[in-house]
Amino acid sequence: MSEPNGISGESVTPWLQEYVEGFEGFQTIEKITAGQSNPTYRIDAKSGRYVLRAKPPGDLLKSAHQVDREYRIISALAATDVPVPKVYALSPDGQESPIGRQFYIMEFKEGRIFWDPLVPDARSDEERAAIYDSMNATLAALHSVNVDAVGLSDYGKPGSYFSRQFSRWSKQYRASETDTIEPMNRLMAWLDENEPADDGHASLVHGDYRLDNMMFAPDEPCVIALLDWELSTLGHPFADLAYQCMQWRLPHQGGFKGLGGIDRAAHGLPSEEDYVERYCKRRGIAPPANWNYYIAFSFFRLAAILQGVYRRSLDGNAANPERAALMGRAVPLLAQLAVQSLNETNSRS
Repeated sequence: MSEPNGISGESVTPWLQEYVEGFEGFQTIEKITAGQSNPTYRIDAKSGRYVLRAKPPGDLLKSAHQVDREYRIISALAATDVPVPKVYALSPDGQESPIGRQFYIMEFKEGRIFWDPLVPDARSDEERAAIYDSMNATLAALHSVNVDAVGLSDYGKPGSYFSRQFSRWSKQYRASETDTIEPMNRLMAWLDENEPADDGHASLVHGDYRLDNMMFAPDEPCVIALLDWELSTLGHPFADLAYQCMQWRLPHQGGFKGLGGIDRAAHGLPSEEDYVERYCKRRGIAPPANWNYYIAFSFFRLAAILQGVYRRSLDGNAANPERAALMGRAVPLLAQLAVQSLNETNSRS
């Protein structure tokens, strides 16, 4: 049976039988529509359930959608304290792939994904607080991984992380720009002029660390799988921390589902300051200086990513075209919120 984006059971079954240990009895393949990055499918077979994660079709921006990097880092983290799914096999790319583009296979895990940071599905305020604490502990565990020990010392370039990231996303933003957004231009100019000096902090970074990119146990408030590693690299740990906190500054109403305007204490949620303090205590490090830079940079990078998603929707290559168009229209909002954050002090409320 043919599936969206050109994937069919007939095309992948022989490869699965050859390269996925124990695979037998293909039954169905179903696209998982959530998400905007790499098209993801659930495969049901007599031997169990699996997830296929592939590059999107069409012409892609340079260095985007590198599913081989996802496969590599998930494999490397299997023996660490970072919860990840088991991965089975990585296909070749291009014409040597059974679907004409690269993909990998990992286990299908059963659990809970919370799409709203307010976590309305939590059974109590205590469980909601525990969910956030587990998320905090998982981030600290990731940033504490010894990259040499897990074979990832060459997973990215050491030092000057924000300089490299700013250069990369500036180029990708310009390559996908569809309209002139003046706050975005102001933001990019400010970031270029106010980059903090390299402080020597380096670790694995997830790159898209947020609540809905992790799975929690069905009956416990603990993370059982950190997902979507497309933007992972070696970098500065405060980039992940600020990116998560940046998302909570977004409006709760609308597509972003942030925590802006929410009384966190009334729902059992930590303040931004408490969350950052708990993370730093777990890692035994001082609280971050230049917090407004890290926050502003996070807004910029998300805006650049969403602009790329929007551009792919115009080109007909988005995984979820309707949501892609909605996210593209949010780019000016992100830029404006970033500009508003530029004069903040380093307080984290």
